[in-house]
Amino acid sequence: MIAAIRVHKVGGPEVLTCEDIEVGAPGPGQIRVKQDACGVNFIDTYFRTGLYPAELPLIPGNEAAGDVVAVGEGVTDFKAGDRITYNVTLGGYAAERLLPAERAIKLSDGISYEQAAGMMLKGMTARYLLREVYKVEKGTTLLMHAAAGGVGLIICQWANSIGATVIGTAGSKEKAELAKANGCQHVILYRDEDFVARVKEITGGKLCDVVYDGVGKDTFPGSLDCLRPRGMFASFGNASGPVPPFSPLLLLQKGSLFMTRPTLVHYTATRADLLASANDLFAAVQSGAVKIPVNQKYPLQDAARAHRDLESRKTTGSSVLIP
Repeated sequence: MIAAIRVHKVGGPEVLTCEDIEVGAPGPGQIRVKQDACGVNFIDTYFRTGLYPAELPLIPGNEAAGDVVAVGEGVTDFKAGDRITYNVTLGGYAAERLLPAERAIKLSDGISYEQAAGMMLKGMTARYLLREVYKVEKGTTLLMHAAAGGVGLIICQWANSIGATVIGTAGSKEKAELAKANGCQHVILYRDEDFVARVKEITGGKLCDVVYDGVGKDTFPGSLDCLRPRGMFASFGNASGPVPPFSPLLLLQKGSLFMTRPTLVHYTATRADLLASANDLFAAVQSGAVKIPVNQKYPLQDAARAHRDLESRKTTGSSVLIP
């Protein structure tokens, strides 16, 4: 029997219960992993609350890192003792688990289990936002909401290393300083300042090429007002609730804007895409262009506290659970 966090009914953090479960031998195409660290992300709260429906009971968690302890029939790319990491929907909050071998990624030397657990979802999300949703280049001007958050800190560093102008929003002076220390050249305290007016001021009225928004309801439609004509609005999360329904005519009225609501699943659907994304992320981290700050660590059984801290905006960077 091994420890895992399960959800039997949707609700607040209190529905996260620590239980002993049985993990069997890996079947064909599977590996069994002993996990050293498990990542905590906002998407985990969406499954917990039922915003993203899933069959109950469920084990939350999308990313973790650890060691292969057994492989199933037909698995040739992995063996017992291999260090691996992954990003897979659900099942992450556990001391051990079974995993489809095709979704596992060998962990590069020099990257710790805690770093990997804190970066796969957020780092590969940053990668597709910067490389594929809108190709950020030297001279690009972007707005990153929640710049001191997990995805935010990675995007600020990565975009800064490319030569982009990075504008961010943050909820406190402490978070603003953290964002600045991680490549965000201009930080707007959204509780004290009108972020739309500040973006216009910072850019001299030229506005942004792209807005990366994982906040949702609270920053819409202001995010659209920060974009130049034909700019890109990338809404990739719902930390404050989903963006409300709106007419596509609004995009025309705001300047023939583009909008996408992407998810990592679709950008890493094939193994080739998964490995390309992970390898780009590993290279950025190993080069020093991107550092992964794991600022909160909790015992696995304290998953409810981790969710409370995350939802109350008490966290910065990455959070992990330690089985």
